Amino acid sequence: MAPGESQSIESATATIRPDNKTRRYDRQLRLWAATGQAALESCRILALSASATSTSILKNLVLPGIGHFTILDPTVTSGADAGNNFFLDGPNSIGKLRASEAVPLLCELNDGVEGRADTRSVQEVLEQDPSFFLSFTVIIAHNLASPVLNKLSALLWSNESAPALIVVRSSGFLSEFFIQFHEHDIIESHSESAPSLRIDSPFQSLLDDALAVDLANMDITDHGHVPFVLILVRAMHDWKKEHGGNPPKTYEEKQDFKDTLGLMKRKPDEENFDEALAQAYRAWTPTAVPSDLIKLFAALPDPLSSSAPPFSHLLLALKKFTEQHDGHLPVAGKVPDMKADTKQYVALQRLYRAQAAADAVAYRALLDPAACVPDDVVDLFLKNAHAVRRLQGAQWGTLDRDPTKLAESLDMFPKETATHLALAALAAWQTMHPQPPEPGVNEVRPSAEELSGLAARLLPADVELPEKEAGDAIGEIARAPSADLPNVAAFLGGLVAQEAIKMITKQYVPVNGYCVADLVETWTSTLAP
Repeated sequence: MAPGESQSIESATATIRPDNKTRRYDRQLRLWAATGQAALESCRILALSASATSTSILKNLVLPGIGHFTILDPTVTSGADAGNNFFLDGPNSIGKLRASEAVPLLCELNDGVEGRADTRSVQEVLEQDPSFFLSFTVIIAHNLASPVLNKLSALLWSNESAPALIVVRSSGFLSEFFIQFHEHDIIESHSESAPSLRIDSPFQSLLDDALAVDLANMDITDHGHVPFVLILVRAMHDWKKEHGGNPPKTYEEKQDFKDTLGLMKRKPDEENFDEALAQAYRAWTPTAVPSDLIKLFAALPDPLSSSAPPFSHLLLALKKFTEQHDGHLPVAGKVPDMKADTKQYVALQRLYRAQAAADAVAYRALLDPAACVPDDVVDLFLKNAHAVRRLQGAQWGTLDRDPTKLAESLDMFPKETATHLALAALAAWQTMHPQPPEPGVNEVRPSAEELSGLAARLLPADVELPEKEAGDAIGEIARAPSADLPNVAAFLGGLVAQEAIKMITKQYVPVNGYCVADLVETWTSTLAP
C-alpha cells in the first residue's frame, strides 16, 4: 500500500481473523488448546448401545468435535426408548433399529463428525471380530450385561495398548461410572499449583538482578513498581547475611522478616510491598521436587529400555536434571501477574525465559536420543514439569473381587459403597434373570430382599450392610430397576463425556476409580478402584 492510502477495516483485520474452526470451538480451545482439539478430532469413540444415557454422552462428545463415533447396538426401538431418548424420532422410531435412528440425529449436531451405526451385538463381535474393538480410542458401555462386559473387559485388559473402557451403570436416580485403563500419562494436568519462582534459592541472574536494585535511592515512583520477586530475593539475601546464611525458621523469626519488609516501604500504598508481604512464605519455604514426582522417579525401571514410552524417557531425563541441579526442576519461564510497571515486569519475564532456555538445553542433553521425543512435546513437558502425572489404573470389577477392600470402603464411605453394591447386585440379578426386549413389558423386578442378599455376597461373611445407606440405595433400585431417566441421562452425559475428553486429550486429571452419583440426595463422590 502506497504512503497516504487508506485501508479498510476488512483488509486491515483480514490476516488476524480466526478461521471457521477456531470461531466454532473458541471457548473449548481456551480449555485444551489446539493440541487437545487435534486429539479430539482424530479420536474414534465406540458406544455399546443407543440408550438415552449413551446418546447423551455422545452428544457431549459430538458437539466439541470428535472425529468419529460408532454405535454398536442390535436393539429395536421400544416405546420406552421413544419416550426417554431425545435422539430418537419419537413414535416414528418405534420398531426400527435404535442405532440407525440415533446416528443421523447425533450427526446433525456437528457436520464435522462422522457417525456410523453397527447393528451387530457386542457378543457377536467379541466372538467373530474381537480386533474391531482395538480400532477405537475410547469405548463406552452403558448397562451392558455382566457376562458380556466381563468378556470385553478381559479382552481389553489383556492388551496394554487397547482403548480405555468407560463402564456406566444407572438405575433410576442412582448411577456410577468407572474408567478401565492400564497407565495414563498427563503432561498438561492444569494443576492449580504454580511452578516455583526460585525465590528461596535464586538462580544467579535472578540474584544479580535483585542485588542491583537500589531500593534506598531509587525514584519513589519506580520504588512502588519493583516486582515482589526481586524484593523478596533481596530481602532474604540480606537476612541470610546477618543470620549465618540461614533463612527464618521460627515463628518469631518469620514475623521479624515480615517486619523488615514492612519497613522497606516508602509510602503506605505501595502495593508491590503488600504483595511481597503476602508472598513472604515463598522466601523461606525450600524449593523441592514435588512428592508425586519423587514417586514417579522411584517407579522408573532401571535401566530404562529405549523402547519405553516417551513419557518415561522424559521422566528419566528430569530425574537426572534434578540430581545435577541441587534438587531443582527446570525453570518454567512463566511469571505470574504482579504489581509492577511494564519495563520492570518485562525485564523479569526475560530473566526467567533466559534461564528456562538454558535449563532446556541442559535437560535435552540428558534425554536419550533413541527416545525420539518431538521437540514440541519436550517444550510442553518442561513448562509443566512440576505437575506431570502418571495414573495407574485397574481392570473393571477389581474392587468387587476383593471382599476385604470392599469392607474397608464400606466402613470409610458407607453411602458411596452401599450405592455401588446396590448397582452391582442389580447387575448380578439381571444376569440370573434375563429380561424381555422391552423394559416394562412382562418385566420381572427384583425384590429389595434379593438385592440385599446379592450385595451381601460381595462382602466378607462377618460384615453387614449398613441398614439406612443400603436400604435407601436398594429401595431406589427395586422401585425402577430398568429406568433410564432423561434427567439422569443428561447429568451422566455431561459427567462421562468430560472424563472421556480428559482421557482423549491427555489433559486434566480424570477420575481414577468409581464415580458414584445419587440424584435423590444430589451428591457425587469417588471410590478407589
